[in-house]
Amino acid sequence: MSVGSFSAALSGLDANQQKLSVIGNNLANLNTVAYKASTVNFDDLVSQSIGGSSDNPMQIGLGVTVGSITPNFTQGNIENTGVPTDVAIQGQGFFLVGDADNRSYTRAGNFSFDPNGVLVTSDGQPVQGYTAVDPATGGIDTSGQPSDIVIPPGVLRQPTPTTSFGTFTNLDASAPTGTTHASSVQIYDSLGVSHIETVTMTKTATNGKWDYSITVPGEDVSGGTAGTPKEIAKGTLEFNGVGTLTKVDGNDAADVSITSPTWANGATAANLSWDLVDANGTPTITNYAAPSATSSTVQNGAPTGSVSSVISINASGELVASFGMGQSVTVGQLATATFNNPAGMIKLGTNLYSQSEASGIPSVGTPGTGGRGPLIGSALEQSNVDIANEFTQMILAQRGYQANSKSITVADELLVDTLDLLR
Repeated sequence: MSVGSFSAALSGLDANQQKLSVIGNNLANLNTVAYKASTVNFDDLVSQSIGGSSDNPMQIGLGVTVGSITPNFTQGNIENTGVPTDVAIQGQGFFLVGDADNRSYTRAGNFSFDPNGVLVTSDGQPVQGYTAVDPATGGIDTSGQPSDIVIPPGVLRQPTPTTSFGTFTNLDASAPTGTTHASSVQIYDSLGVSHIETVTMTKTATNGKWDYSITVPGEDVSGGTAGTPKEIAKGTLEFNGVGTLTKVDGNDAADVSITSPTWANGATAANLSWDLVDANGTPTITNYAAPSATSSTVQNGAPTGSVSSVISINASGELVASFGMGQSVTVGQLATATFNNPAGMIKLGTNLYSQSEASGIPSVGTPGTGGRGPLIGSALEQSNVDIANEFTQMILAQRGYQANSKSITVADELLVDTLDLLR
């Protein structure tokens, strides 16, 4: 009677016990945010050759071992929470937490702001992203390395000077020569001070020609006279027989560049662009036989504002906050990372992972780009533990444990019978 039967069965007990432990951990984390269930795979141990006359190898296995315990990174269900700072990843990716020298990764987006305005995880780890503002565009600069997202409530936000504006206007083609139509656009200088810019159109001919004049209040301009508008641009618009803008100042229809006036308050001058043609090449001013009217105005500037609260996180990971007179502005940008082999990451506890040689290095960027999944705001990813599958695997592991226990019992009885031969 060989003792190999004992060791083989004992290895089976140990392997199935490990599997039961993993299943128990999966079930324990059934309601853990973004938890990823693990799967146990067994490998047989090296076999012993016992010789013999057969052409085929005659081998007896020496047992089993746990070959791998692999996390399953399939998507968990998304549950709406209504909390503005909660966010879920739909698809691949991990949030970055910690700092550049001690960085971890997580799928759990149950974030909140600490007393200092730092976006943190449930255990206080700072969430990484971008908050620097590009002065040229007023948007978030994502070209640098991610850092802590800090948005202290009540802190003033730098104003964004207006660099482009536009009006969506129809000029009445049936109006008599000399008819005028004026539109007002509120713009902002580099100090966040607002100025009212007036665009006045005057019909000069019956064949679709209108002169334009753009003015600002004289008291707003250095050297200007209070109560007397200061003209900053003028020219001519020409429309064809179907009311489409075709010429601006004698050239093909295009946006008009305007040299910014010198503001009396000392604000830095920023040249303006009057957007007469949209991104699709369609003119924003028409000349139809309908009353002259401006349906809407647009401009890209913003005044100084005090951030009051984060109101949403969009699919691109932008943190949009309210400030000022009911306005909203992007105050931060979440960063996410993908790995070539996420199953190779090391679990750290508290929903955190770290990279390893097996996982490869992270590819960091903004959500929705480079294979990184988009985000869902005010929602959380739930655990992907499948109860039915876990219970099935639990039964199989239990039966495997019982079978190996029985093998040890039978081997023991055979060994007793062998020892009885000496009596």
